[in-house]
Amino acid sequence: MLESLLYAFISVGIVSLISLVGVLTFAISGNFLRRILILLVSFAAGALLGDVFIHLLPEVVKEFGFRLEISLYVLVGILIFFILEKFIQWRHCHMPTTKAHAHPVALMNLIGDGLHNLIDGMIIAGSYIASIQLGIATTIAVVLHEIPQEMGDFGILLHGGFNKVKALFFNFVTALFAVLGAVIAFIIGSGIENFSLYMIPITAGGFIYIAGSDLIPELHKTCVPASKSVAQLIAFVLGMFVMLLLLLVG
Repeated sequence: MLESLLYAFISVGIVSLISLVGVLTFAISGNFLRRILILLVSFAAGALLGDVFIHLLPEVVKEFGFRLEISLYVLVGILIFFILEKFIQWRHCHMPTTKAHAHPVALMNLIGDGLHNLIDGMIIAGSYIASIQLGIATTIAVVLHEIPQEMGDFGILLHGGFNKVKALFFNFVTALFAVLGAVIAFIIGSGIENFSLYMIPITAGGFIYIAGSDLIPELHKTCVPASKSVAQLIAFVLGMFVMLLLLLVG
């Protein structure tokens, strides 16, 4: 448990620091940034789905067998993220703000982002409770989709009237909720038998929702030349391949 705790807090610390990546948007031209982000979104979508079907679900089925509860908890994970978007009016967006790509108000984004980071922390800690290898794979998947998301969040805060320093500060504060989420997961996990039976399939459901509802639709918002579509496809497959590679070398 001590080793899992150490790995988990190192991982959520890394995830929290990803919030500072927004500052890079000032060193990159707008057109180049959009091209890079869309490939990152493709890569992240593949990594999330790869983590679900290569790591998360096989791990819980291996441990507990394929039971109806597992399917139900996957649906609970999907429902949780649906509620976050539908009722809290938070959009897990991965592209910078433009006139053609509007975002919710900054304050609402901070609230939603804080809740999302809290869940990310619980997801990472819950994966480490199951196994170190699963925790590492899940951390990588979270980091990959956090990079474009944090760039988008930074743009939202600037669009909402925050200056650069204030935007970075508040983005980092909401990112620290991942640490709190990890603490909560370990506290709950120590008191609930078979905690991974609940947490892992819920995580899988959340990742399926993020990939299917937020990331993949982002790739279809505008028509692009065939060459760019192929590049997105390659990035998508590479994301899955990275998850497979982690399994093979683990």
